[in-house]
Amino acid sequence: MIEIGRQVPRRRNTFLKLIGSLALGLAGWRISGRIPDEPKFVLTGGPHTSNWDFVFALMSVWKLELDVHWMGKHTIFRWPFRRLFTSFGGIPVDRRNPGTLLRDVLRGFRDGDGFVLALSPEGTRSKVKRLKPGFHRIAVKAGVPIIPAAVDFGSRTIHYGETIWPGDDVDADAARLLAFWSDFKPRHPDQF
Repeated sequence: MIEIGRQVPRRRNTFLKLIGSLALGLAGWRISGRIPDEPKFVLTGGPHTSNWDFVFALMSVWKLELDVHWMGKHTIFRWPFRRLFTSFGGIPVDRRNPGTLLRDVLRGFRDGDGFVLALSPEGTRSKVKRLKPGFHRIAVKAGVPIIPAAVDFGSRTIHYGETIWPGDDVDADAARLLAFWSDFKPRHPDQF
């Protein structure tokens, strides 16, 4: 079972908890690890090689009743899904205007008592040579820790890892994330 700190923002919703629990249970998935007692953090998910990564991660968030915000391409936030996605914590990203995104995300960290931003530093399901530095930039500017999460298709487990407090070296922190994820089997190993 997973341990969740008392300060972690929660979104109590019996219906979504039931959906997440049923979906994970029927698919044979479980959740492990620990989410530390932090009211604000960047939740980094990986390895990201399939759309199923997002589905299983979202089901774990619903099962655990976490209040998590996530970013998606602005094109998916169209009718009839816009209202649904934003109600589930979605933040539309228009890559043509990235400065407003950082400002809006930092406002979420600054203005709320609790705020969790989930993202994939790989930025794509394809193989990458380097993680995108946005996860680190956001954590440093917001003054919050990074909590890694892994979707392991080998053991059918979503695992929440140990806290990473971001330092001055984005490459060193990215290497820590990659080392954490290397212990888990992605859906498409050749893309990690």
